[in-house]
This record gives sequence, structure tokens and C-alpha cells, in this order.
Amino acid sequence: MQNLRVVLAMAAAVLLSLAAVSDAHNITKIFAKHPEFSTFNHYLTLTHLAPEINNRLTITVLAIDNAAMSDILSKHPSIYTIKNILSLHILLDYFGAKKLHQITNGTALSATMFQATGSAPGSTGFVNITDQRGGKVGFAPEDNDGTFPSHFVKSVQEIPYNISVIQISHALPSAAAEAPTPGPAELNITGIMSAHGCKAFADTLLASEAFATYEENLAGGLTVFCPLDDAFKAFLPKFKNLTKAGKVSLLEYHGVPVYQSKAMLKSNNGVMNTLATDGANKYDFTVQNDGEQVTLRTKAETARITGTLIDEQPVAIHTIDKVLKPRELFKAEAETPAPAPAPEEAADAPKPAKKKSKKAAPSPDEADAPSPDGDPADQTADENGAGGFDGRRFGGLVGLVVSAWLGFSLL
Repeated sequence: MQNLRVVLAMAAAVLLSLAAVSDAHNITKIFAKHPEFSTFNHYLTLTHLAPEINNRLTITVLAIDNAAMSDILSKHPSIYTIKNILSLHILLDYFGAKKLHQITNGTALSATMFQATGSAPGSTGFVNITDQRGGKVGFAPEDNDGTFPSHFVKSVQEIPYNISVIQISHALPSAAAEAPTPGPAELNITGIMSAHGCKAFADTLLASEAFATYEENLAGGLTVFCPLDDAFKAFLPKFKNLTKAGKVSLLEYHGVPVYQSKAMLKSNNGVMNTLATDGANKYDFTVQNDGEQVTLRTKAETARITGTLIDEQPVAIHTIDKVLKPRELFKAEAETPAPAPAPEEAADAPKPAKKKSKKAAPSPDEADAPSPDGDPADQTADENGAGGFDGRRFGGLVGLVVSAWLGFSLL
């Protein structure tokens, strides 16, 4: 009985630690205690940077007060430009007040969320941090003229080594971040894809009726998963064998009618609808992740996200290493053909009327043709993770509890 109590106590401790990790920080709640940053906090929410910050395990936010935000807003930038400016104030590393004064060789260069979006040309998305004389710490964009326009003021809140929120004196000036950013209606998404390794998919999309569906969703939110050229070119023979409607559905299957950054995809394990989703024809896939790797799983294929071409809310374009094959079009590839009858049975047995089975294996020339039905049973048999449950984490906990119980039972 004593051993059981010990095991249960250990399990409770592990559960509490997991809960602490899963809810490590909330940037909106942190700033809610500090009204001097209310404008900064408001625009972190408006630009969808707040959930990006919350999804990061290690982050530093360079906060600027309401007066500094007023200087930015006085230039009337678009919301997309504001996002770039604020992204430059989010460092992808941990810098608490103590660490700022203990930087090796006095200077550090940190990547920012602006650099991670892929929108920052060259090294313009990096910030130089220098421990200066007299206890001052200066901050400057890498593309600055060598001066330090902003300095460390105070620590707002620190959770080592998870998140550090520190105030700096002025906004970081950057011509790259402050450049006018086109709105979603002005984005040439096929041009972006063509210029970054997805030309075959982009050209096919541009020539299809599916392109109109993509354009209709630009303003409200759109995420595109574009197969890289090698993958799509290898798939073209199968694509050409699809019906006209099937081709449109496959292309629409690579778009999602909501904005999903890489960080959001990493925290949203589960089933996701697409532009092709329509009633009984679900045309969905499952998002799964393992650390930094995010995969998209259909019944017939599993593709991996290899990069991000653009991440400007409300539009994100990610590259994938394989073409996504919906079960509505490639259902047969995941099924095993029924065994043929024995020769003697075929010769002697009476031949009943033929009945078409939903599970029958198709002929080779039908393998890539659209499925005539969207059988819900096939659709739901393998949809793990729809609720965001992490079975591996739970399995690890069970293993720990069992190991502990065995250890104590041997004492």
C-alpha cells in the first residue's frame, strides 16, 4: 500500500510538470498587468503574433510602451507592415536581464520572428545586442548604421529559460520591416510559388478552375501547401489521368481556408478541412508533428512540410515534399485486393450474378480515377489526433508509472 501511494504521488508530480510545460506562458495575460504596454499588447493580438509567441518554448519579447507605439502608428502603416515591425521585436532566444550583462565578448546577434517569416531580405531580420559601458545594453537591427537607437529599460517578466519580456526605450528602426507590405488581394501567390521551387504546381493551379477558389479565400484567410517541383512532376502522369473535376479537387485539396502559420500547425494536431471539402466528400487530412517536423497525413500519402515561402497573416504558403492524395480520389491505393477464388471453385461452382463491392480492387486504369462514393467508414478509421491528444506523451507517463511501481515492488 505504501509503495502504491509513492507511485501515485510520482504520477501526480509528472502530470503537474506536464501541465506547467503545456501552459508555460501567455503573453496577453503578462501585458494585461502592465497598462503602459496596452497598445503593444493590442497589436500583438491583432496581427496574430500573440499565439505565435505562446507557441514558442524559448522567446524574448522586446516591449515598447504606448508612446513608442504612437510613433509607429503615426506613419499609418498597414496591419501587415505593423506585423513585420513587431516581429522584429521578438527574439528567438532567451535574454533575461542577467544574461544581457553577461553576453560572451559583449555582443550577440539574435534571429527574430521577422527573420523566421522569410520576408526579411538577407540578414535584416537579426538584432544586434551589445553590453555597453556604464551598464547599458544597446539594441539595433543588423541592417542599422552601427548606432544603437534603443536601450534596455527594465525586465517586465521572466520565466527562465522559457520567456523573457523586457522593455526597450524605442522601437527598432528597419527599412526592411517598415517597407509597405501588400495586402492579400495584391499577393501573387503563384508568382511566389514559382520563384521558390513550386513552379510546376503553380502553373497547373493557374491553368485550372481551382485558382478562382484560392483567390476567393485570400482576404479571409488562406494556407497553401505547395509540392516542390520534383514531387509534382513525378506525380503529373497520375494527375493527367484524373477527370476534370478530380483535377480541380486535388488542387483545391492543397489549400486550407484559414491562416495557419508553421507554429500554429505545430500546436493544432488533428483533422483539417480543405478548399475541396464539400459535404460527404470530406477531402480532409490529419496534421501531426514531432518536435519541429510537421507532417500532413492522408489515407494514401504522408507529406512533410519542408519550408515556408510566405507567412503574412492572413496568407501562409508552405512547401511540402510530396503531393497530397485525398482518399476520395486515391482510395484504392490504401486497400488490399481480395484474393482470387481457387481454380477448382471457379470451374465447378455455379456462377451467381455479379455484385459490385465497395471494397473491390479496381483495374489498373481505374486506380487513379475519382472514387464514386465517399465511404464514411473508410474516412474515420484512422483519424488520430483530432482532439490534439498526444498519445506519445501519455504513453511515456504510463511507462514511467509502471517502471516506478515495479521498482518499488522489488524493494
